[in-house]
Amino acid sequence: AEGGHGPDKIDFFYLPIDFKNKCNRGYAFVNFVDHCDIVSFHSRYNGKRWRVFNSDKICNITYARIQGKAAMMKRFQNSALMEKDDEYKPLVFVSHGADKGDREEFPPSLPKQQIYEQ
Repeated sequence: AEGGHGPDKIDFFYLPIDFKNKCNRGYAFVNFVDHCDIVSFHSRYNGKRWRVFNSDKICNITYARIQGKAAMMKRFQNSALMEKDDEYKPLVFVSHGADKGDREEFPPSLPKQQIYEQ
């Protein structure tokens, strides 16, 4: 990935899509495996214009209310989003070990009974 910020550095990525207009909503959720990698990512992209799109939008990086891979997965696991095509679902990557950076299957939605018990 550009700038060395690919699946070996992140373990969760989600680009929300406006399904009515068939375009992204202008923000994304990214979780870094090591918080130290946020600094170089921020330096490279924050405050910069998007070169590949015909847009005047400027990248603005902020912390999300929900933090961490497990919390992000829990947040989206039972959402209607998981009923959409795979191309619209969050990307999850192995965080550590020999398979670090490999795609990981998103856990299936829980039955409603289990959701209410949590």
